Amino acid sequence: MNFIYFCDLFGTLVFAISGVLVAIEKKFDLIGAIIIGIVTAVGGGTLRDVLIGETPVGWMKDLNYLYVIFSAVPLCFFFQKTIQKLRKGIFLFDTIGIGLFTILGLQKTLGIGLSPLVAVMMGIVSAVFGGVIRDVLTNEIPLIFRKEIYASACLVGALVFLGLEYFFAGAFSNIPIAILVVIIIRYLAVMRNWGIPFEPKTW
Repeated sequence: MNFIYFCDLFGTLVFAISGVLVAIEKKFDLIGAIIIGIVTAVGGGTLRDVLIGETPVGWMKDLNYLYVIFSAVPLCFFFQKTIQKLRKGIFLFDTIGIGLFTILGLQKTLGIGLSPLVAVMMGIVSAVFGGVIRDVLTNEIPLIFRKEIYASACLVGALVFLGLEYFFAGAFSNIPIAILVVIIIRYLAVMRNWGIPFEPKTW
């Protein structure tokens, strides 16, 4: 199992866990929790693959992704308190997930020959749209539409990855460094209440 594939499976797991935790918090039943876990884990990647013409989408060609998603359900139901202690559970796993999927989505798009600009956009789509679907289905305002730093953290991480690839093409450390940048920015933004307000002036 190569490093990229492992990261993709791990990202799928952490996003699925974040979805199932939200479903538990909202008191959904088992089927509801599974559905929320699935759309959170693969929603963004599915949209990305459809947009770049990579069909059937990734998780349909490799059942390991579904196995990982389904494993999130018993993990959350039996170890919910333990997971929640890990820096408020949902926030932790959502943050790790966006870091992983930003860079992996960007890299996959670059791999089929599309431009860096499109690749950055697809990295952000991969990272945030599973969460958007989750929030819509659970009657929450998606984080991407709030003042919180969310998609912008993905953007910075994606640009850091492109910079590293430009100067150190193919270096093993490029992916973990860029992922860590996304996680650190998102973490600090929440801890220090950073935001990017948009309040048009009226004249």
